[in-house]
Amino acid sequence: MTAVLEGDHATQTEVLEGLATAVNHRQWFVELALPYLGEDPIEIGSGLGDYAEAWAAHVPRFTAAEASHERLIALKERFGGESTVDVVEMFLPSADAYAEHSAAVSYNVLEHIEDHVGALRTMGRLVRPGGAVIIIVPAFEFAMSPVDIATGHVRRYTKATMAAAMTEAGLHVERLQYANALGLIGYYVTTSLLRMAPKEGRLVSFYDRLVLPLTKAAEQRVRPPFGQSVFAVARTPR
Repeated sequence: MTAVLEGDHATQTEVLEGLATAVNHRQWFVELALPYLGEDPIEIGSGLGDYAEAWAAHVPRFTAAEASHERLIALKERFGGESTVDVVEMFLPSADAYAEHSAAVSYNVLEHIEDHVGALRTMGRLVRPGGAVIIIVPAFEFAMSPVDIATGHVRRYTKATMAAAMTEAGLHVERLQYANALGLIGYYVTTSLLRMAPKEGRLVSFYDRLVLPLTKAAEQRVRPPFGQSVFAVARTPR
């Protein structure tokens, strides 16, 4: 059984904490998933809980799942007073999955898992027939950087490879697109050429406050041919 996240825990946490300050970026990706969540979704790999908190405000019931013991404790502390949020331990792939949820959502997790098809099958088994599996993963192998390797990434995706993995897992692809085109350029320059980590600082703040809103507005009109991330939605068989 493979843990949801593999890689250096300290580096992962540093990157997560840095990206937590990118509030416009997070809100954009929160909005992408909202139409597919249903009334009782589960998030796989909730990390620090920032996405979980945002989504939980829009649904009657929310489950935050995590494999890291330290982050699981932090999640329980963060949501301990929320009666509508459950926090559970979850590993992928897993045979212990039951069709209890309206959707399974997992952002920037699948790229850490060797058996990503098995992980997608587990997510599908967590969802009731016809429910959604909602995924965001980093895009394009050429952008694999020292930061990716340090945080445990074993691959990056294209729309084609994401669709192939979902189909092999028995899911029916409904939506597939690249997101954050300018972010891919910035990420490649920052992490591959300048060898910097995407952590809290002026660069992240500048991009999130000034560049990201323009990128989001443009991509709401025209879907780009590339992006920093692949956003995918698939359905479980009815």
